[in-house]
Amino acid sequence: MADFDWKTRFGPLLDQLAQDGLIDWAETLRQQLTRRFDDNPHGDLDRWQAALTRLPQMTDAQAHLDRSAVTLSSLHPLAPEQQEQLLQGLRGLMPWRKGPFDFFGTRIDTEWRSDWKWDRVAPHLSDLAGRRILDVGCGSGYHCWRMLGEGAGRVIGIDPGLLFLFQFLSVKDYLGDVPVDLLPVRMEDLPEGLETFDTTFSMGVLYHRRAPLDHLLELKGTLRRGGELVLETLVVEGPEGYSLMPEDRYGQMRNVWFLPTCDTLLRWLDRSGYRNARVVDVTATSTDEQRSTDWMRFNSLQDFLDPNDPSKTVEGYPGPLRATLIAEKP
Repeated sequence: MADFDWKTRFGPLLDQLAQDGLIDWAETLRQQLTRRFDDNPHGDLDRWQAALTRLPQMTDAQAHLDRSAVTLSSLHPLAPEQQEQLLQGLRGLMPWRKGPFDFFGTRIDTEWRSDWKWDRVAPHLSDLAGRRILDVGCGSGYHCWRMLGEGAGRVIGIDPGLLFLFQFLSVKDYLGDVPVDLLPVRMEDLPEGLETFDTTFSMGVLYHRRAPLDHLLELKGTLRRGGELVLETLVVEGPEGYSLMPEDRYGQMRNVWFLPTCDTLLRWLDRSGYRNARVVDVTATSTDEQRSTDWMRFNSLQDFLDPNDPSKTVEGYPGPLRATLIAEKP
C-alpha cells in the first residue's frame, strides 16, 4: 500500500491559490500539511488509506449532486467482486456522520440527514453559480458537493478531522479534477483577513467556540466586501441578551459553550460588523434527522435526550433547536 501522498492530493489547490494571488496562504498551508502528514501522522492514517485504496476503480463514474444523497453512478454495473471491494472500502471509513451518499447503488445512511439541513438553507441563499465558497466545519464534505451542484465556481471545505478527509476523497477520487477541496485544518489556522470568498458557511460550529464573537469576526475576515455569511447554530428561546452556558455538558457534549437566543445572535452579528442579518429558519432537531444507523453505530441523539421528556437533554436543558441566519459583510 502506498503512503498518503498529500503533495499530489493538495498540489493543484496550492498552485491555484498561488495563481489567485493567495501566495502567503498557499505557503502557510504547505507548512501545515507537512506537519500534519509528515511530522506527526495520525495513527489511523494507514488504515484509512488502505480502505480508500480498496475501492474499485471506475473510469466512467458520474456524479449527481442535486439529489438528497450525493450519488455516484456508472453506465456499467459493478461486478460482484467490485461490489464487495466497494462495501469493504466504505465500511473501513466508518463511522459516517454527514450525508447521505450513494456509491453505485450502495447507499450510506449516515447519522445525520444533512440533506434536510440543505433543503432548509438552500431557498434563502444567493445564487451560488460561479461563487468562491468556504465551508467551515464541513465534515465529510456533503454540503460542499451540494454547493458544487448549485454551480459554485470553487468550494473549499475545512475540517480538522482526518477521517472526514478520507470520506471526502472516496467521492472525489471518482470525479477527478473538480473544483472542490477539503483541507484538514481548523478555522484558526486560516490567515487573518483573507477577504477572498463570496460565501462562507459555518454550520454547527459556533456553539463549540469559547469565544463566539471572535468566530464571527474570523468568518467576516474570510469574506470579500459584500460577501455572504450563512450561519447555523444551536439556539434557545428567550429574550434578547440571553444566552445559555451549560454547567458542564449539553447533550453529552463537553465542548458546547454558548447557546444564544435568535435576538441575541442578531445582536452579536450587528456588533461584529455585519449588515442585513436575518433569521431564515428555526427547526428543532429530531431523532429522525440525527440517529444511529448501520453506518454509524455509536450513540446518537436519542441517547442524549431525557427518556421521560424528549424536549429536554439528559442534563435537563432545552432540546436542540437550530437556527440559520444570513448576513452580509459591508
